[in-house]
Amino acid sequence: MLLTATSVISPIEQVSTASTLLLVFASFGLTLLAHVLSRIINRKFSVIPAIIIAILLVIALLKITQWEYNHYYQIAEPVFSHLLGYVTVMLAIPLASLNFTGLPLKKIAKLVLLATSIGALFPMLLAVAFSLSQETVMSFATRSVTAPIGLNIATLIHAPLVMANLAIMISGLLGAFVGRWLVADVDDDRAKGLALGLTSHAFGTVEAWQISPVAGRYATFGLAVNGIVTAIWFPLAYQVWQAWT
Repeated sequence: MLLTATSVISPIEQVSTASTLLLVFASFGLTLLAHVLSRIINRKFSVIPAIIIAILLVIALLKITQWEYNHYYQIAEPVFSHLLGYVTVMLAIPLASLNFTGLPLKKIAKLVLLATSIGALFPMLLAVAFSLSQETVMSFATRSVTAPIGLNIATLIHAPLVMANLAIMISGLLGAFVGRWLVADVDDDRAKGLALGLTSHAFGTVEAWQISPVAGRYATFGLAVNGIVTAIWFPLAYQVWQAWT
């Protein structure tokens, strides 16, 4: 049987593929190591959120191994972006175990609507106050939702993806760092988790799971509902605003 030119893999291509796979495993291993170490350190220094510790550890490990961040990011980003989609879908597992018996659902619905609207409008007004460009103002609309949903919203409203991602990351980090202090005096873990999930999306949800499984499940609920509601109302409001201006 004759082989076509396209079906033959040269030794150079085989080496290149093997090197790429090794780099993918190396990036995954480095990130996993940072995550495991951050959980261990967080047990001793619970004041600092585990996710912030993990970020610092990744930077330290890259420095030790002399691995340039841009190269690490190019290798790791496609892998973790792909996994992020599966993780988002898997949030249905803790949501399925929620017990809403005795909860004031009408009040929670009002709280969610208030959080989604303020979470989008307040940072946008701040951006307007600082005379930022219209595209940048639009990117701040995604501040309070998790990255997979926020970046899709940014695409729909033609906002810069880099700015949208930056707004999501910074708000999540700040919320995770400050949020646990703000809810420290709250006795109900459900309220703690819901507050962290609504305001700090994935970062807040990670911190809520450190508090308790109950807080983690309600943070997941807050993250999911906030993202869904924002993804529905804000693009519609944007279209109306565009039609009127």
